[in-house]
Amino acid sequence: MALSFENLSTILESQDMAISYRSKAFFKVVESRDLFPDFDVERKKGGFRWKGPHLSALLRYLIKLRPNNPGRFSDLLTEVEESANRLCKNKNFEKQGIISVNFLQFMDSFLPELRKFFAVPKPQQYLSCSTFKTNELVASFIDFLLEDLEEFLGQRYLSHFFTVQMNPLLKNLRFLLIILGDPPFRCTELEETKNILAEIESLANETGIFFHSFFFTTDLVEEMNIAEVTQSVLLPKFERVKENIKKHCITFSNRPSVTTRNSALDSISIVDSVLDYLNHLINNKASLIVDVKDQITTLHEDLHSSRSFLRDIEVQQNKELIECEMQLRDLAYEAEYIINWFAAGEVPVWYLTLRLSNFIQKNKLIRTALPEIKLNYGINSLEVVKSPCQVSSQVDRSIPMVDEIIVGMKDETMQIANQLVRGPNHLQIISITGMPGLGKTTLAKKLYNHSSVLNHFDMRLWCVVSQTYERKRLLIDILRSMTNLKEDKFLEMEVEELGENLYKNLKERRYFVVMDDIWNVEAWHDLKMYFPKDETRSRILFTSRNKEVALEASSDGIINELPFLSVDECWDLLQQKVFGKALCPREFLDVGKQIATCCKGLPLAVSGIAAVLANMEKKESLWQEVAASLSSYIFKEQDILELSYKHLPINLKPCFLYFSAFAEDREIPVKKLLSLWISEGFIQKNEDKRSEDVAEEYLIELINRSMVQVAKRRSDNGVKACNMHDLMRDMCMRIAKEENFLKVIEE
Repeated sequence: MALSFENLSTILESQDMAISYRSKAFFKVVESRDLFPDFDVERKKGGFRWKGPHLSALLRYLIKLRPNNPGRFSDLLTEVEESANRLCKNKNFEKQGIISVNFLQFMDSFLPELRKFFAVPKPQQYLSCSTFKTNELVASFIDFLLEDLEEFLGQRYLSHFFTVQMNPLLKNLRFLLIILGDPPFRCTELEETKNILAEIESLANETGIFFHSFFFTTDLVEEMNIAEVTQSVLLPKFERVKENIKKHCITFSNRPSVTTRNSALDSISIVDSVLDYLNHLINNKASLIVDVKDQITTLHEDLHSSRSFLRDIEVQQNKELIECEMQLRDLAYEAEYIINWFAAGEVPVWYLTLRLSNFIQKNKLIRTALPEIKLNYGINSLEVVKSPCQVSSQVDRSIPMVDEIIVGMKDETMQIANQLVRGPNHLQIISITGMPGLGKTTLAKKLYNHSSVLNHFDMRLWCVVSQTYERKRLLIDILRSMTNLKEDKFLEMEVEELGENLYKNLKERRYFVVMDDIWNVEAWHDLKMYFPKDETRSRILFTSRNKEVALEASSDGIINELPFLSVDECWDLLQQKVFGKALCPREFLDVGKQIATCCKGLPLAVSGIAAVLANMEKKESLWQEVAASLSSYIFKEQDILELSYKHLPINLKPCFLYFSAFAEDREIPVKKLLSLWISEGFIQKNEDKRSEDVAEEYLIELINRSMVQVAKRRSDNGVKACNMHDLMRDMCMRIAKEENFLKVIEE
């Protein structure tokens, strides 16, 4: 069957070992000189005929672009794939030679048709380019030209003189590729930018014609011919374009910043990171920046001054301060981008000098605006405002206690505990159902560790199912809850082996299994064959927001629907969360009960609001503001939870939203999470503490605010793994998307 364009793309991108082997075979026939007998003879004549490396680069480029109408290009892909397969199957040298010659003849017939691909792609012609801006289209084509030229210059048979002659072309192409990612060339809506991009595109197209003429021809091409055209025709044109690039940068520097906005929560810690990098260059890599050291030093000092101005301000108090923060962050990104490339030797001094002048001027405008904004909003520069809700200095930053505060559910606990240890001898399913946030998982954990359960069952097992699940993953989680074996041991096993292992361990034992957060009955059907149906009075406990799951799973199962908390229970829980064992001051009683009533009996909502109150200064007026905010909502649990987010200090918001990158109901290793936060630049520098310690403090604060849950603890009671409640994660993902912070692509 003929190989389609889509199939070839799949072959090249697949990680599967079998397909990966075919991919190697595919490019072996394209690139190998050893498979073509005439190659050495033609090389001695001083020319080039075999274009394997160039064709390989072109195929990779086109597979990325994915033409809308591949036409005869699909025939070429098919022939290449079939030739690759024939060569791999045939070990006879003579037959390999015939296959090689046939392929060469076939490829030669295609060379003229490949001309159309040696120009900057048009969005309507390629599937992957439909949303590309002009600078991105030009950059994708230049990137292909670079790959092709690098492939060519990497050939061992080229003379040293020729390589030296071609290197300036390589350097100029790299320079163009880099600046196309710089803001002066990304603002494609500006007329000046359109003009300079048109010049760069024209030069790229001319270079493409040059590549096709010399590298994709059936004629022999001399080294000197290629070098001469490069030196006399192409390079002078690059110099003229660079002069116009210089003029464009000067013009662009006089315009206000038009950098594409990302999230305001894209932490300003990036500025700290850039300041560290500039300091490192000045003190340790001075030889790399000798021509621009004074300007880099000035930028460092000015950037540090602006950053210090914002350091102790909660910038989300007003739009103008948010704008200043975003401008400063954008400036840091731009500076880091160009200075990095300069330090790598890919950007000339003249370009960096222009951009540094621009950066210094932009920062001057930010520094000028800040004092005026502070004055207009009555912000005293000596007064540190830590958050809009006025964070209390009395907040406990220690590691949270293991035991959760549970209010109510006493009757439910006793009732379900009796169902677990009494009743019929056969395996029975017992369910806890109710809306999200009512405390189903909390109650299940309490029952899992209940004294009567501990004494009654031989084995206890736990797994979290969630909306999307994998049978193998569930089996591994269950097995790990009953053994000390490492996960790697189970990952090596197939599903049936895992199931058999579980069945044998449970056979003739009295076991208790919790299947937490089960969304549909299919999850139970996928696992039930691995649970022995002995007459041992074993029990399965479901927690689910869907009562139908319990009804479909078993005809004689018991369903327990959790009720909402009463107003008094809500107030009791709120007091304990905010004041601990201390009594609530009299001035907070009325407003506190009003807030508790607004939580509508939902424990998760109470915990979220309690965390807000616990982290603000104990002033009745502030509590009244919270009560007013809650009363304004037509009740939705998400609205109440969002109030918790709004009252987070700015440094915690990106850390919280980062949880949206993790899968639902999965335990997140704390060590990994903290490392990711640090690498993303979310953790503010502290001269007296390690970044890891500051990151852990951030996590503990999120846990104290009931926005993150402890999943596992270390032997010293520290947090080993954490996770997030479904409702909290839903809110997290929604805000991350709205803030343009992070987008999760669901399969």
